[in-house]
Amino acid sequence: MKISYEDAGVNISEGNRAVDLIKQSVKSTFDDNVLGEIGLFAGGYSIKEALSMEDPTLMAATDGVGTKLMIAQMMNIHNTVGIDLVAMCVNDLICQGAKPLFFLDYIATGHVEAEKMQKIVEGIADGCRQANCALIGGETAEMPGMYGEDDYDLAGFAVGIADRGNLIDGSNIEPADVIVGIKSSGLHSNGYSLARKLFFDHLQAKKDDKVHNMRETIGQALLKPTRIYVRTIQKVLDRYKVKGICNITGGGLIENVPRILPEDAQAVVYESRWEKGELFEAIESFNAIEREELFRSFNMGVGMVIVADVVSAQEIVKLINEETEDEAVIIGEIVKGEKKCVIKE
Repeated sequence: MKISYEDAGVNISEGNRAVDLIKQSVKSTFDDNVLGEIGLFAGGYSIKEALSMEDPTLMAATDGVGTKLMIAQMMNIHNTVGIDLVAMCVNDLICQGAKPLFFLDYIATGHVEAEKMQKIVEGIADGCRQANCALIGGETAEMPGMYGEDDYDLAGFAVGIADRGNLIDGSNIEPADVIVGIKSSGLHSNGYSLARKLFFDHLQAKKDDKVHNMRETIGQALLKPTRIYVRTIQKVLDRYKVKGICNITGGGLIENVPRILPEDAQAVVYESRWEKGELFEAIESFNAIEREELFRSFNMGVGMVIVADVVSAQEIVKLINEETEDEAVIIGEIVKGEKKCVIKE
């Protein structure tokens, strides 16, 4: 008796059907710089805009979605985690002032189900459109035995471009500069292991429960996509000189803000200056997690930080609140001291 690849758990025909289903979503992200068609061995992208730059520099970022995928499986909703995947990469790129150019994805699963793959890629394409970047390639790997039949994991890779002289690294941050916080949409894609332990183990809650003053169910709140800040930050950079930009991901404000600080600069943030949002207020209300742990594990309502001089910061806040879909407020200042971020009540 002879065996086939399908007998081993890999269905090539279903994989091909998945490719056919995602073609339209992928093409919706293309711009005039994309070279070639879907299905070639590599994706191409023209960097002709580099001709206007003095020292064009490519920047790259890669990331995943983490255990937020378990919430997607729990809710059986798969068309939003792709947005998270793109956000985790492009939000890092713009911290250096790089404009995202293109994106590639990697999906690993125990069993390819074409319609599920279609939903995932629709989310990735949505994220790319929000970030003004093209989805020029990807890979779907069917690996029975490595993953459960319904399980999947995502990884993404983004490449952007900046003029080297305009790269932002925080090196000229100094005391008296102020910190602008841009509102997050929720947990984004970090802290989910702790959030799941709190809600589903410690509180014994269910995905369809509403707790504290939340208008959404726990599942809905946890699955809310990561905010993509590319358009907002690019609008800011078109008008103002900023000294530092920080994506508040794993590690929260406490771990991430110091990454852009000079050795003799300290960030002081006042948590009373911004509204954390219903989810974080609910998490705090249970008094089950130490305050420092909250700010080290979650973004606590601040998804992105900009450091600038006082005058620019005030104008940046006004610009963001009046001309973008994001919300911003001044949340703190830079003082002389040890390189760290201090959260004050």
